Amino acid sequence: MDLLVKLYDVVADADLDRQLADKGIVIRRALAPELDTIRAWIAARFSAGWVSEAQVAFSRDPNACLIAVREGKLLGFACYDGVALGFFGPTGVDEAARGLGIGKALLIRTLLAMRERGYGYAAIGWAGPVDFYTRAVGAIPIPDSDGSVYKGLLKPLLHAPTE
Repeated sequence: MDLLVKLYDVVADADLDRQLADKGIVIRRALAPELDTIRAWIAARFSAGWVSEAQVAFSRDPNACLIAVREGKLLGFACYDGVALGFFGPTGVDEAARGLGIGKALLIRTLLAMRERGYGYAAIGWAGPVDFYTRAVGAIPIPDSDGSVYKGLLKPLLHAPTE
């Protein structure tokens, strides 16, 4: 199911930003020379599809991928406009860094970046943790959105074709 977020209701969380800063964690827009590092990081932790979506997000102007970094180490990422315009995601946080608020901070900062680009609403496609999105930013289910824009998605190859 997809979710809808009213971007005009999203507000920055200064307390969360301060807590992360106190831990040395910075949320910022990714830079072009970081693309290969970010793609490899996503591939090792998530999926090839997410790698593709992140690469598309990097092609936007400005780049539509935000990252969480501590001491030069990538801890998490969040993209928008990767699979479709107006869509938030993919997003992920390294297992070892979960529970620190990085996911919520990336979500809020990315949604605010979308609002700055002129979007009034954001869709969260195939939302996994629905309760998280509802609590964090007031996301609501979009009726009859099963399959979303992903309906009919090609299945990944498990091995190289033989023909």
